[in-house]
Amino acid sequence: MIGLLQRVCTASVRVDREIVATIGPGLVVFIGIERDDGWHNARKLATKLLDYRVFGDDTGRMNHSLGELGGGLLVVSQFTLAADTGKGNRPGFDAAMPSEAAEKLFARLYAELDARHSPVASGRFGAHMEVSLVNDGPVTFRLRC
Repeated sequence: MIGLLQRVCTASVRVDREIVATIGPGLVVFIGIERDDGWHNARKLATKLLDYRVFGDDTGRMNHSLGELGGGLLVVSQFTLAADTGKGNRPGFDAAMPSEAAEKLFARLYAELDARHSPVASGRFGAHMEVSLVNDGPVTFRLRC
């Protein structure tokens, strides 16, 4: 399971011209689910997202996590993170989990995060989404669990 996290000042998701999710300062995490991922990957990623130290202390050093400071968490499914880009000029998606199973695992990940942190918001799985965000830093990390 891949989580591409970005520290943000604000973020929102729009589907069919309707805003379906919005957060203030916090993290946006794009989630890629691979064929062999399971609940253990989702639990590990949830813990890592809440504990990963990406927020500055008084000296500017990244010593604080979302779980410590609070703030919004917006998770967005993005199957393209599971793409194989090693050959040719077109991505391959054989490593991506099939949509129905991925949707169930994404829902479990969201429920785990929602149970452990507030506020948590989500895009709409499988929808064409317009994600708007103001990256703070910029700070972007790729986590793999």
